[in-house]
Amino acid sequence: MYVTGSGSEEYWMNRLADAMVPYLRSCGIRYTRNTPEMTAGSSIRQANSGWYDFYLALHSNAAAPENYGNVRGIIAFYYPTSTQGQRAAQIFVNNLRAIYPLPDQVVTRSTTSLGEVRDSKFPAVLLELGYHDNMEDALWIETHLVEIARNLVLSLTDFFDIPFIWPSDPWTGTVQVSGTLNLRSRPNTNAAVIANIPNGAQVRIFGQYENWYVVQYGDYVGYASADYIG
Repeated sequence: MYVTGSGSEEYWMNRLADAMVPYLRSCGIRYTRNTPEMTAGSSIRQANSGWYDFYLALHSNAAAPENYGNVRGIIAFYYPTSTQGQRAAQIFVNNLRAIYPLPDQVVTRSTTSLGEVRDSKFPAVLLELGYHDNMEDALWIETHLVEIARNLVLSLTDFFDIPFIWPSDPWTGTVQVSGTLNLRSRPNTNAAVIANIPNGAQVRIFGQYENWYVVQYGDYVGYASADYIG
């Protein structure tokens, strides 16, 4: 439970994940999310049953009883032999230092004891986003939820080397092309094609980067040329 009495770690981290969704969509990041009923173990098994590029675990921390309420800071944990996990952890730390009140207390740390970074078959980071037994940290999380969510998605775009795109109200567009329109993994004509959208198909548009729309077509989310969507 948070020292403020406002809710649990599970409650606030799910609120944070909710706040990330508009930014994930606008940036074209496809994701699968666990549910509150799942455990860390079942979340890892769910992820490992598919094929993903990255595993992110959201937590807030708690100090040992003798230091209850007196510790602050953010830790980005990664597995010591995971080069990409370490790179991602450093990206998160670099960006979080810009918004956390005590930037020198935002650090990376390798670990072999946390299953969410040890047992994931993908690069993984477990974020401890402040201490929920510390009043200042708990209030920072509660009152800066959208800012933290935006910052985390910014780090994901840095990791994936894709543009950060501010959310807009989604709208529906119609593909207007002779043949099919390529839906790509990145806003680049050399990027991999993940789907072909037929003429006349309707797509959901979540954001725009230069002359590219971030669109959803069926179960696919990617980038499509704005020139061919009306």
